[in-house]
Amino acid sequence: MSEAPRPAGAELAAAMAALHARAFDEPWDEAAMRELLAMPGTFALALGQAPALSGFVMFRIGGGEAEILTICVDPALRRAGLGRRLAEAAAAHAMAGGAEAIFLEVADDNEAALRLYEGIGFYLVGMRPGYYRREGAPVAARTLKLDLAPPARPS
Repeated sequence: MSEAPRPAGAELAAAMAALHARAFDEPWDEAAMRELLAMPGTFALALGQAPALSGFVMFRIGGGEAEILTICVDPALRRAGLGRRLAEAAAAHAMAGGAEAIFLEVADDNEAALRLYEGIGFYLVGMRPGYYRREGAPVAARTLKLDLAPPARPS
């Protein structure tokens, strides 16, 4: 499965919502997917074919920055490099769109995702205590950043 992530639009909103429901405890529904995709500067890239996508990434670009809104990989296909391919494709797309950095938030207890992002080059720039609500106790979010282009030198 070495396909390249391809652009995905509202035509895949139902498939993205179905995958999100399999992958996350608090999934986004089809209406939320459509609403996000309709926002200016928002893009999605997908792997696999509807109705059973292998994975997708949704991100937005604006003001010289980008933000990954979600990366979703079919739980049965995790640890096969799909998340890395999606994150790297989003970063390349963001850089082509003029972004100098890309940000994301990840739960402090999501060790697999943290390893993935740190392996790509993301680094910690902030913490949001109690950002995620889980049974038992809230979990902090780490805000991570990946520099896409060297900062401009002052003249």
